[in-house]
Amino acid sequence: MHPYPHVYSVQASAAPEGDVPVSSTGLPTLATAPPAEFDGPGDRWSPETLLCAAVADCFLLSFRGVARANKFQWHSLECEVDGTLNRVEGKTHFTHFRVRATLHAPACTEHDKAISLMQRAEHVCLISNSLVGERSIEATVVIG
Repeated sequence: MHPYPHVYSVQASAAPEGDVPVSSTGLPTLATAPPAEFDGPGDRWSPETLLCAAVADCFLLSFRGVARANKFQWHSLECEVDGTLNRVEGKTHFTHFRVRATLHAPACTEHDKAISLMQRAEHVCLISNSLVGERSIEATVVIG
């Protein structure tokens, strides 16, 4: 790993109408637009869905690291993130992020250890740790 601080640069531009392309050096450009809830088309990535995707991605990558550090064997991990956007005291922000995760693991897996490692991954996720909304995780383990 590179020493801190890390700096991530993204470029975006917008016209009065249409998609907002978001790019970063070496990465494919994403077409973004407001979500349907803000009268957008609802068929493009939005800042809101990108943020929830970042939480999901970070959780999964954090679990990989936690599992590797603990020499924990597993087959696959799926997760779904629901971000609740609300208006509180005149300010719109995400008030809660719920991670629903299902881990598929070998027959010899200790259920409690698997749950503990998923909780640890949620706890160390740097994206979630950077947000002000409350967080919760619903962890399920499928053994065998």
